[in-house]
Amino acid sequence: MKRKRQISAEERALFRASLEGVTPLEQKQITPYRTPPLPRPRMSEADEAQVVADMFSDAIDPAELETGEELLFARSGLQHSVLRKLRRGQFTISAELDLHGLRVEEARQALSEFLLHCRHNHKQCVRIIHGKGNRSRQQQPVLKGKVNHWLRQRDEVLAFCSARPVDGGTGAIYLLLKR
Repeated sequence: MKRKRQISAEERALFRASLEGVTPLEQKQITPYRTPPLPRPRMSEADEAQVVADMFSDAIDPAELETGEELLFARSGLQHSVLRKLRRGQFTISAELDLHGLRVEEARQALSEFLLHCRHNHKQCVRIIHGKGNRSRQQQPVLKGKVNHWLRQRDEVLAFCSARPVDGGTGAIYLLLKR
């Protein structure tokens, strides 16, 4: 620990002599110093408020929400956790088929060939883009309903559901195939 140096009587006298005739400045413009407010634990208060809010609300999983436009199918016996992972987009997409602009017969043929290709190449999770039907005559999706119907008839299809918004939303599906 560092010791303070003692000031001698000579040094004090010298200092006082140097200050003779000095008058203090008057500052009337400066407000008197006030003590700052005590710090508030704002983050702790926010955390406590969030806990209270969470106690009275249900956790919402976007994968569990349905708007009526989503497609969802699962074979009996498929674990709910597998379907939940599929709806959340947690499987790696190994192939993709885009049916935009195709007529119904062309789409059926393309889908059939795509599923055959997937089976031969051991693809498990794929994405099929059928579109939302915004440019159709009736402003209704045509291929969406057809794809939904066709896939339910195929034995190699375990499950499918509408994709997450970043992957096409209700204009695309994730498709889970048998190994």
